[in-house]
Amino acid sequence: MAGLASAGCSWVPLDGLIFHPDRAVPDPPPGTEERTITTADGLRLHAWYAGAPGATATLVWSHGNGGNIAGRADVFLALAARGVAVLAYDYRGYGRSEGRPSEPGVYLDVEAAYDSLRARGVPARQIVAFGESLGGAVAIRLATVRACAGVAVVSTFTTLRDAGRAHYGPLAVLAGNRFDSLARVRELSVPLFVAHGDRDEIVPFVLGERLFAAAREPKRFLRAAGKHHNDVFEAPGLLDAIAAFAREVAG
Repeated sequence: MAGLASAGCSWVPLDGLIFHPDRAVPDPPPGTEERTITTADGLRLHAWYAGAPGATATLVWSHGNGGNIAGRADVFLALAARGVAVLAYDYRGYGRSEGRPSEPGVYLDVEAAYDSLRARGVPARQIVAFGESLGGAVAIRLATVRACAGVAVVSTFTTLRDAGRAHYGPLAVLAGNRFDSLARVRELSVPLFVAHGDRDEIVPFVLGERLFAAAREPKRFLRAAGKHHNDVFEAPGLLDAIAAFAREVAG
């Protein structure tokens, strides 16, 4: 397990600082299908699938570092109502998913979620990697190892170290090169959509700008004026923009 050295030379697990899972998951919302996904290392993940009649795009939804899939159920149902299907899964150790979270582990999790869609006949050209906050790093990484129609991220960062500087100052250097989206976004060969609240108090807005600047075209950026980290999806037009991007790149 990755560790963070303390001043007393003992080891504090860094994963415990990064991941904040909630094990309590309610029943799925009406119209949502429960699914079980098996990872390459044999863990069973819990997922919800919100279908959309005639959908030509499906989001693989990677959530943030806290809570579980239930936290944004209203948002992915709203996207399904806009004609975009959504597969929202819980990382290992979150909700009803087995195991304990780690950076390599969550990468296996998103790959398993993607592969489960392909096994059900969803073409790669219709799959869009989507992530919020830490999930943005997971989504970007997915698109470097699996064929996707595009990538959409909200409130995400360049690197975990950069995000940590806003909260831990110089100690953020101990995060090393974990969740290095800045390097990976340069590798993307598919369209990218980035949205960020300009009052984000968790992941500074400037990190979203820097991530976007590092990516190749085609790309688009949405500034969620006056929005913070947790209310960003309330930004006028954001859900419409995500749905439009997904339909466009998967069309």
